[in-house]
Amino acid sequence: MTPSALPLGDPAPADGLLPAQAADGAAERNFGLYVHIPFCAVRCGYCDFNTYTATELGGGASQDAYGGTAAREVVFAADALRRSGLPERRMGTVFFGGGTPTLLPAEDLALILRTAVDQWGLAPGAEVTTEANPDSVTPQSLQLLADAGFTRVSFGMQSAVPHVLAVLDRTHTPSRVPQAVQWARDAGLHVSVDLIYGTPGESMADWKRSLEEALSYEPDHISAYALIIEEGTKLAARMRRGEVPPIDDDDHADKYVLADEMMSAAGLNWYEVSNWARTPDDQCRHNLAYWRSDDWWGIGPGAHSHAGGVRWWNAKHPTAYAQRIAAGESPAVGRETLDADTRYVEDVMLRTRLAEGLALDRLREPGRLAVAGLMADGLVDPRAALTGKVILKPTGRLLADAVVRRLLPD
Repeated sequence: MTPSALPLGDPAPADGLLPAQAADGAAERNFGLYVHIPFCAVRCGYCDFNTYTATELGGGASQDAYGGTAAREVVFAADALRRSGLPERRMGTVFFGGGTPTLLPAEDLALILRTAVDQWGLAPGAEVTTEANPDSVTPQSLQLLADAGFTRVSFGMQSAVPHVLAVLDRTHTPSRVPQAVQWARDAGLHVSVDLIYGTPGESMADWKRSLEEALSYEPDHISAYALIIEEGTKLAARMRRGEVPPIDDDDHADKYVLADEMMSAAGLNWYEVSNWARTPDDQCRHNLAYWRSDDWWGIGPGAHSHAGGVRWWNAKHPTAYAQRIAAGESPAVGRETLDADTRYVEDVMLRTRLAEGLALDRLREPGRLAVAGLMADGLVDPRAALTGKVILKPTGRLLADAVVRRLLPD
């Protein structure tokens, strides 16, 4: 997913060439592709991502034309990386997000993937994921995706409770989820389910019901995210008017603890604060690449890319994006080259969230000195620290941001 607001930065060149820093050490980093599909049937009330309904757009930005436009950016990207001196690398992961990628015909998703494979190739055992709403797939479309090379589908279930889905403006009915999961399995795809907790009006019993339902499908992977109310969204406006109750941090914490307990009992283990997988092979390797600061190119309007501490982002609006692609120019409108201090801060922030932990020797001295206090407070695992890792205990996961602040003192 790509956020609706783009950061400030320096202008990005029209030829797409990257500074020399992007190539430093690239051969040792994994390479992946993110493809943003900006279309939704209905814009959900909590969503702050760069998405549009099909009727909002026309021309080269239309839903019908989008597959070809995105495929042209793939070709541009491969050429830009070569001209920038980055080594040839096969894609270890590909992730189609949105929006609702499966609102596009499966043939269009297959076209984008095929174009990317033609340009870069897939590494052995590569992970290829698409997000999907349960009501936007059929047995036929899922089989076509599997035949095209997709290996994994992530369903946006969010909740099993109708009144919670109504607050979120989700359009699918809960009974559709197990059906879609079974279709995906029949096609040979691995299955992930996304949940959201802390929706206004959601009781603990509601959340437990959603967890029980999700676990009954025996997915390979579950993501469970606390609802964040973003300014400018429909739900934020409803909250300001007093139509729905405000977010309760204690409620979020209690629901996280319940989720972790139930998923652990069902055989899913946490590997990132908000993600659980049945086995290490079921972890989302594309998201792990983000948390480990590997390289990826983001295709589509508003999509972000990264290579060796160089970040850039595309024009936000699909029409502006499509116009740049049609002109043979880079769709990027801004970029930044991160300095050593910024890269250090991001490395600590992201790796601390992982069950594999943050190596103590990656910390600067003030951070290393803070670890003893974090152990004493029950936030960091003492046994892991003895082996040279900072690994969060369950309470530490609830307070992950506070842990990071102590590892990164001013």
